[in-house]
Amino acid sequence: MPHTVVMVTTSYPRFSGDTVGTFLEPIAQGVAARGHAVHVVAPWHPRINRDRIDGRVHFHYFRYAPARFSVFGYAEGLRADVDLKAAAYLTAPLAATASTLLARRVARRHGATIMHGHWVIPGGVIAAAAAGRLPLAISLHGSDVYVAEQHRLIGRAARWAFGRAGWVTACSDDLRQRAIGLGAVPDRSEVLPYGVDPARFSPDPSAGGRLRAQLGIDADAPLVFTAGRLVRKKGFEFLVDAAARLAPDWPALRLVIAGAGDLDGELRQLAQAADLGKRVSFVGDVPQDAIPAYLSAADIVVVPSVRDAAGNVDGLPNFLLEALVSGTPVVTTDVGGIGSVAKDGRTASVVAPGDAAALATAIDRLMRDPERRRAMGETARGELSKSRDWEDVAARFEAIYDRLAGAGG
Repeated sequence: MPHTVVMVTTSYPRFSGDTVGTFLEPIAQGVAARGHAVHVVAPWHPRINRDRIDGRVHFHYFRYAPARFSVFGYAEGLRADVDLKAAAYLTAPLAATASTLLARRVARRHGATIMHGHWVIPGGVIAAAAAGRLPLAISLHGSDVYVAEQHRLIGRAARWAFGRAGWVTACSDDLRQRAIGLGAVPDRSEVLPYGVDPARFSPDPSAGGRLRAQLGIDADAPLVFTAGRLVRKKGFEFLVDAAARLAPDWPALRLVIAGAGDLDGELRQLAQAADLGKRVSFVGDVPQDAIPAYLSAADIVVVPSVRDAAGNVDGLPNFLLEALVSGTPVVTTDVGGIGSVAKDGRTASVVAPGDAAALATAIDRLMRDPERRRAMGETARGELSKSRDWEDVAARFEAIYDRLAGAGG
């Protein structure tokens, strides 16, 4: 049956190539492609540059504060991904009120049949407040669960939203289990991982060669690449340390780190202190449509995620899926949902988190074994191309909506 879905979120790509909330777009577009109307309710932001209607996906933005205080959502309200900034605390009541009223108004105006909140904090709570008698689904993506675990009042809000939800999805089993600890009902929850587009992230040696030339990296220089927000749970400091350990044996090695965040200055200082000089390049936020070229240019991709000192951890990094399906050999760690796709010795080289020596050893072994790199990359691309389809993700959300609508929410 066709549905009209109101998706409440605090992140969604604001413009073509934006790097925040990238997985929300294929979710919304995938659901819409199956014949459903999708209405996205999200915070206004000064960088938004997109049509208000994209196919069957409609966008509704709420304003809640002057532009300079627009820190609610788009990964701008968190400090190093472990705590809320003061401005986020101050604007949260205004934003929550504005978004709840807008979501409720959109639902009534368009005859919504499903309310779907992304990130239990705050999207799930807002969707629960706006839903009324509408069936409610909540999807978990990572730091939302961590914030709810760390703050008693926020945890109570999450528990209330979980109690209202007819169904809860999580991108990893780790997140699902932690959500159950916060009040999600076990038999009304499931693990629903992200998809990935194998055509978009297909190997392209010519694009990789052009990018190397653009970055001033020789065609035969060993190149290690990583990307993500520069926050503790990404573990980039351990990768910089690993590069320093590899430098004596691999003097031509280059490490390229794409992303922006609160740890930018600290990571640069680490690289300088390790006397890595031009061996490490910080290229800032890279547009999403440029990531395939970086993956094609790299000899090895490293995703060094950790459970940080505060207990925060990635759910299932989208970048990991993109790297695996690109056919570029991957070195990563077994935290969060990573182990569901990164199989040591088969689709990736998996090491202990927070261990720079282990990262260096894994990179060194792969660098010395081109045949192993080729086989690992081909296996990962083949397996993910078959098992991580965005159309399948959309079909599973459709089944959840049908179930909720059939059960009266």
